[in-house]
Amino acid sequence: QVQLVESGGGLVQAGGSLRLSCAASGRTFSGYAMGWFRQAPGKEREFVTAISWRGVSIYYADSVKGRFTISRDNAKNTVYLQMNSLKPEDTAVYYCAAGRTVLAVLPDEYDYWGQGTQVTVSS
Repeated sequence: QVQLVESGGGLVQAGGSLRLSCAASGRTFSGYAMGWFRQAPGKEREFVTAISWRGVSIYYADSVKGRFTISRDNAKNTVYLQMNSLKPEDTAVYYCAAGRTVLAVLPDEYDYWGQGTQVTVSS
């Protein structure tokens, strides 16, 4: 089992920035690709970005490309999501996930999920 805990969400004005963290514990973090997803009220869970185990491969959804940056520190068992130039449409609960498939974009391809952290962007 891998336990994931997100933090860093909050309320921010449009154009502002937030940095989310996802801390992993439990079974070894080693070898897991990580992803960030988000889910707005009444909508399906949406892929945001993913990073491979060593951080060499990264993939972003078009909607966040150029504004969001994913990174990871395997020594700290932590993945980060730096979100800049936030827009009201970025408002959602953000989830991190761990899985063995590199750069997976479908929720079913991930094995472990955090509980989510709310991000609200005001206009």
